[in-house]
Amino acid sequence: MPAMTTAATYFPESYAEARARFLAACADAEIEVEQRPNPNAGPEGEALFCDVAWIGPRDAEAVLVVLSGTHGVEGFCGSGVQLGLLQSGLTAARPAGLAFLLVHAVNPYGFAWQRRVTEENVDLNRNWLDHGGTHPANPGYDELHALLCPRDWSDAAIAETQTALDIWEATHGTMALRAAISGGQYGHADGIFFGGTRDTWAKTNLEALLDGRLTKARRIGVIDLHTGLGPYGFGDRLLPFAPDDPVSLRAQDWFGGDCTDTPAGAHVNVADLHGVSLPAIRDRLAAEIFVGIALEYGTVPSPDVRLAVRADNWLHLHGQLDSPKGRAIKEQIRGAFYPGNRDWKLQVWERAEETVKLMVRGLTEG
Repeated sequence: MPAMTTAATYFPESYAEARARFLAACADAEIEVEQRPNPNAGPEGEALFCDVAWIGPRDAEAVLVVLSGTHGVEGFCGSGVQLGLLQSGLTAARPAGLAFLLVHAVNPYGFAWQRRVTEENVDLNRNWLDHGGTHPANPGYDELHALLCPRDWSDAAIAETQTALDIWEATHGTMALRAAISGGQYGHADGIFFGGTRDTWAKTNLEALLDGRLTKARRIGVIDLHTGLGPYGFGDRLLPFAPDDPVSLRAQDWFGGDCTDTPAGAHVNVADLHGVSLPAIRDRLAAEIFVGIALEYGTVPSPDVRLAVRADNWLHLHGQLDSPKGRAIKEQIRGAFYPGNRDWKLQVWERAEETVKLMVRGLTEG
């Protein structure tokens, strides 16, 4: 295990730095990286990529997939964990017959622009469903959309809309409010937690690279790294599967019961969401043994996270990025998903290291 002072240095301060350090660590270890370009550019005009590193035998029957940046701005945390896996020696010390697949910046646009969403304004973890059919309804969100996404973003407007949301919550209940806001919606492309009405680039890209690399794997583990939900610095192992699903039962066994489908401060039970990636990936790969978890790290209180998401949505619809308000909102959303404090980074790494080791043991011994 690396010295904790070293672990704190794994985490980047920008998408460009994160990518450069990931590529350099792979080059130092003589690991080949596939660079999959996103069609958009970053805020400085820089090219954007989803970078894919395979570490281990190409025909490995057991593969541990580690995903970062599903929710863009959360990639600061995920990239730091992936760099730590490379620089701490965890990937090099893998058991025989096991390979790591590190997918760096699943949503590079959101990472570079410090947004939770993709270039299509889509919450990628609501996009994994059949867009040829009828999309799930969310009448609660329909009712609240104008309050959640007002055209004015002043202190007075924020206070006014919050009062209206408080009244709605008192009438319908806290869980109803959380489900309405965060449960996903498919009717307002300019709204928050929008699941999209077609496949995003990030979804089709991830599908293609998983299809191409995991055809021989029979035992697959997936860790999808996230932030913004739960107690500060704590990594909750979330299971977006029913409690009696074989994936949940196996995960609880591998992690000694330290998994949950209803994290502290949850917006909504994660097993009840539509379009979540991990169940879709499980169904797509059809491995003999599959365990997939979202490793979710708490940052700031949930109301502050939701306010930051709303502010960022307003900024990209109606505001000016290069303005005092625009820069303040960018600091707000970054802080909501990446506090960046040393103690937070150390907690993140310690939990990630433990989680990866347990997942490796389960894939090779369980």
